[in-house]
Amino acid sequence: QVQLLESGGGLVQPGGSLRLSCVPSGSSFSINSAAWYRQAPGKQREFVAGSRGSSTTKYGESVKGRFTISRDNAKNMVFLQMNSLKPEDTGVYYCAGSGRGLIWSQLHYEYEYDYWGQGTQVTVSS
Repeated sequence: QVQLLESGGGLVQPGGSLRLSCVPSGSSFSINSAAWYRQAPGKQREFVAGSRGSSTTKYGESVKGRFTISRDNAKNMVFLQMNSLKPEDTGVYYCAGSGRGLIWSQLHYEYEYDYWGQGTQVTVSS
């Protein structure tokens, strides 16, 4: 059974940076398209960033210019570099993956992704 494992979350001060990582475990699943979502307490889960391979990326409006999604295809890993973090970035961050090559307009839809991680907590606070 495929499971995605996230790591890299933690507590950081406003203006700081964190780098999240995501890797499949338990199978030979190869990530083609991937995304990061987050859920703050009392709020719905929201799209943060998505990518198809290394060339097509998409970002939520609130993180554009601050977050970057990237891939290491050789290691089958997905990363989320988060800079200039704000308290409103606080939440549980989830990695999602698909073996299909999604087009740009599909990247933010949760139902396009077959596999999900358990989430990693990111807290931005002074």
